[in-house]
Amino acid sequence: MRTEPVADFAGLPDHAFDHRVVTWWGTLAFMALEGMGFVLSYGVFLYIMWLNPQWPVGFPPQPLFWSTVFTAVMVLSLVPNWLVMQRTKAKDNASLRWLLVLMSTISLVLLVIRWFEFTALTLRWDTNVYGSVVWVLLGLHTLHLATEATDNIVMTALYFTGHVPEKRFTDADENAMYWVFVVVGWLPLYGLIYFAPRLGSG
Repeated sequence: MRTEPVADFAGLPDHAFDHRVVTWWGTLAFMALEGMGFVLSYGVFLYIMWLNPQWPVGFPPQPLFWSTVFTAVMVLSLVPNWLVMQRTKAKDNASLRWLLVLMSTISLVLLVIRWFEFTALTLRWDTNVYGSVVWVLLGLHTLHLATEATDNIVMTALYFTGHVPEKRFTDADENAMYWVFVVVGWLPLYGLIYFAPRLGSG
């Protein structure tokens, strides 16, 4: 009786990057779902703006200082985040540790700036429909930012625990990919909340 040779997969790696990993596809699907939530929230803002000939409703456009500082820091954070992606693929644990410390610090700084951004708003969430939609949009993005800040801190702690399994490099790479989503998701919100009312008020 002839027997087929048994394949030996023992030498294959237990991790990979990008589209070769199931969790990469999961992260991509998660971003697509959350991205749709952002798109729907943009639509709500634009619809209410379209319904009201006076926009913003009863208030001047919101101050730009803290939101612009926030946006600048977010865009600049893409540089160390890109370095995280490069170091994960190189499996450079020593450099990656400190890049993750930097990204954790940046995410916490952004949360502090966001707090100042909230306090600078000239209206409350219960003032009128304009106030409600502004606070919901900012709150939605803040939730994503806080989630990613927590992920950054946890990931950083894991990299300082001693032995780092090679799969952890894949996790850090996907976490960095999600950070790009958080940054890109903010840019249309920045335009809608802070510049669309200025166009309407002109």
